Amino acid sequence: MKFAQFEREARRAYEEIPPEYREGIDGLAVLPDALPHPTLGGIYTLGMCLTESYPSGWSGPETTRSTVALYHGSFEKLARQDERFDWEGELWETLTHELRHHLESLANEDQLEAVDYALDETFKRGDGLDFDPWYYQSGDQVSEGIFRVEYDFYIETEWSPERDFRDGRVPFRWHGQGWSIPLPEDPADVHFIWIDGIDVGPGTLQLVLVRKRPFLDNLRAVFKKEPPEVAESEAVAELEDGRTEESNP
Repeated sequence: MKFAQFEREARRAYEEIPPEYREGIDGLAVLPDALPHPTLGGIYTLGMCLTESYPSGWSGPETTRSTVALYHGSFEKLARQDERFDWEGELWETLTHELRHHLESLANEDQLEAVDYALDETFKRGDGLDFDPWYYQSGDQVSEGIFRVEYDFYIETEWSPERDFRDGRVPFRWHGQGWSIPLPEDPADVHFIWIDGIDVGPGTLQLVLVRKRPFLDNLRAVFKKEPPEVAESEAVAELEDGRTEESNP
């Protein structure tokens, strides 16, 4: 199904849903992207419910707003894997599934506050202000050590001066494949590395290197209230056989 037809079908299906079940939904976003699952190869995220809450003494549709996003590229990837793929059925199931997420979020104010906190700290970081280097942990944990804040993914990896990464490279797994990037020359306590060379859909992928401190060092840092040293860099990821995603047939 081509994108234009997919968008028409998605919007038609959205309008068929009774208004009371769409209360608090600001709209439907139909995107051309494919959003791969962060750990499982061949699996793609078909849709997401992006939710924000606004300050209030109570929660409800007036204070909790969502946008439902559907990813045509993900549908297309799965359709290529299965000739029996039911576009209309999967579209309807995905749409109603994401709407259920919105309805459930109306009663889950604590989780919304955590996600909002992560987004606020993301904006601070982008503006060059002081920020909580652990903010990404307040996002959605999609797998062990992998977090999502809106469209962006963070892979948390511990390191220590005593641990030698193979050939000076940091290995990690994404979408069922093994990847690696060069170890930064001077890793900080918390080092955010923007990963190039991997398609993650509309967002970004960052590897977060966290220095593993001995217990006594951690204790001293707490009592002295020493903030961790934070750094950022960029790196191009390579598959385990040395290829980049662009060169992967």
